[in-house]
Amino acid sequence: MPHLLNRHFLKELDFTREEWTHLLDLSAELKAAKRERREQRRLVGRNLALIFEKTSTRTRCAFEVAAYDQGAHCTYLDPAGSQLGHKESIADTARVLGRMFDGIEYRGFEQARVEELAANAGVPVWNGLTNEWHPTQMLADQLTMVEYAGRPLAEVSIAYLGDARYNVGNSVLVSSALMGMDVRIVAPQQYQPATEVIDQARGLAEASGARVTITDDIDTGVRGADFVYTDVWVSMGEPKDAWVDRIASLHDYQVNRTLLDRTGNPQVRVLHCLPAFHDLGTEVGRQIHEATGMVALEITDDVFEANAQVLFDEAENRLHTIKAVLVATLGD
Repeated sequence: MPHLLNRHFLKELDFTREEWTHLLDLSAELKAAKRERREQRRLVGRNLALIFEKTSTRTRCAFEVAAYDQGAHCTYLDPAGSQLGHKESIADTARVLGRMFDGIEYRGFEQARVEELAANAGVPVWNGLTNEWHPTQMLADQLTMVEYAGRPLAEVSIAYLGDARYNVGNSVLVSSALMGMDVRIVAPQQYQPATEVIDQARGLAEASGARVTITDDIDTGVRGADFVYTDVWVSMGEPKDAWVDRIASLHDYQVNRTLLDRTGNPQVRVLHCLPAFHDLGTEVGRQIHEATGMVALEITDDVFEANAQVLFDEAENRLHTIKAVLVATLGD
C-alpha cells in the first residue's frame, strides 16, 4: 500500500499511478462504509484550516462533511477571514497555521500560493482549486467513471470540450494520462492547454499507455468517447466583451444532443464539475442570455437533465474522494 501519510496534495503530477489508484480505491471503500454505516473515525482530535480565497459550494461542503464524518474539526477562513497575502505573507501565515492545525486546505488563485503554503506549513496542505490545477475534482470524476463504466480507467475514453487552458482542462488531461486513459482535449487552438502541460501529459502517457489527443476537430475528438466532459466558459467578474468573444469561439463545442450523437456511442455519459449554465436559473445565466441570446451555454438543459444522475453522483463523490485524501495523509 502506498505511503501517503503527511504528504501534500497539490497537483496530479506529484503522484504515481499506484498512489493515485490507492486514493481511488480508498475513496470507494469510504463511500461504501458511509453508506453501510460502518465508517471508522480515523481523524478524531484533528483540526483543519480551510482557506477559501474563492467562494465554493461543493469543495467547502465536501471538506467539512468529510472532516466531521472522520471526527476532525474545521475552521473556515473566507476571503475576508485572514490576512493571507495582505498584511501577512503567505509564508508567515503558513507557519502560524501549521502551529495550530494538523492540515490546511487552500482554494484560490495561483498554484504558487498553495505551493508556498506547503513549503512553509510543516503539515499537509491540500489543493481545493487553483487557477492551474483541480486535483480533488479529478479524483471525484475518475471515481464516477469507474462506477459507471464498470471497467478499469485504462479501458475508458474521455473527451473534454470547451475552454481547456486552465485548472479543469489541465487536470483532466494530466490525470487521465496518468491513469492510462484515452483522453481527448477538444477545443479551438487558442483554448487548448499550454504546451508545457501537453508535454507533461505525453510524458505520463509513455509510461501508462495512455492515448493523448489534442484537437480542434469535434468529430475526431468525440468519436467513440465513453464520457464527454465540459465546464463553464465564463466567470463572474470578467468583462462582458470577453464573454461575447469566447462564447462565439466555443459555440460549436456546446454539449448538446447533436454533439453527443456525433460520438456514435448510444451509452455516452456527460460529466461536469458544476456549477453549470444550462438554463436561466442563475444570475450569470441570465446575464449571458442578455448579452448573447443563448438560453444555455456549455451544456443544454435537456442533456444536463438526461445526465443528472451521473452529474450529481459526480458531485457527491467530491465528499468521498476528499475524505480519502484526508484519511490517507492524516489518518493513523
